[in-house]
Amino acid sequence: MSNSTKTVTLAGGCLEAYVGGRGSGPTLVFTHYWGGSAGTWDEVVRRLPSEQATVRFDQRGWGTSRELPGPYALGQLADDLLRVIEECVAGPFVLVGHSMGGKVSQLVAARRPAGLAGMVLIAPAPALPAAVVTEEYRQGLSHAYDSAGTVGNALDHVLTAVALSPRVRDAVIRDSLAAPADARTEWPLRGIAQDITEQAQLIDTPVTVLAGERDKVEPPEVLRECLLPYVPHATMTSVPGAGHLLPLEAPQAVADAIGGFLASLRGREETVDR
Repeated sequence: MSNSTKTVTLAGGCLEAYVGGRGSGPTLVFTHYWGGSAGTWDEVVRRLPSEQATVRFDQRGWGTSRELPGPYALGQLADDLLRVIEECVAGPFVLVGHSMGGKVSQLVAARRPAGLAGMVLIAPAPALPAAVVTEEYRQGLSHAYDSAGTVGNALDHVLTAVALSPRVRDAVIRDSLAAPADARTEWPLRGIAQDITEQAQLIDTPVTVLAGERDKVEPPEVLRECLLPYVPHATMTSVPGAGHLLPLEAPQAVADAIGGFLASLRGREETVDR
């Protein structure tokens, strides 16, 4: 996978974005889950056409961006994503957000930035927090990444329904531990419980949602109840047998969904041109 690196200046410092492809269609801008990194998308990007333009980066507090200072709140992560887009994208783009990254992407789409053509949400955190997100739940979740052992337990019993290869599993554990405490706990203690339904209703581009049939974190029924009613134009499909970490468990299904979405955008453009 051939990528160039671009330094993006934002509040409190810089991050490195990985830019690939030179295609003429919309650029795909990927935003990872709580505990992930730009590398979470490697297997998905490998399955896309080589010319497809892509941008990936480690969000503030994670991976190579772990030295960036807080706040690590959703609003700051959305500001960072907009800065990455401004610096790395010329022309139309599609947001591709997974889990926490899906909620960040919703906030950015609600701001209706110039060039936004649509959004692909992968097992996204919904606009309306699910009923299960109680104070007790959030306190427990805040300790999921305390150690390699707790990460492994989360992988085996919560995050996945498909076994990961040893190489990918090791990378996930490494990514999950690669954050300062404040960045690691911001999402479970606050971000996951933030109601963004008011913002989500402002989204005015096509949106496709991909859910894991066996996802224990954001099950399809939760997304039908807590996301779809608040995101105009959103449609959803499920991936049979998959859990929450869709980019790692079912990268071909994710790549296919992205390809299908891009094709639908081209179809819309052709219809308008006629």
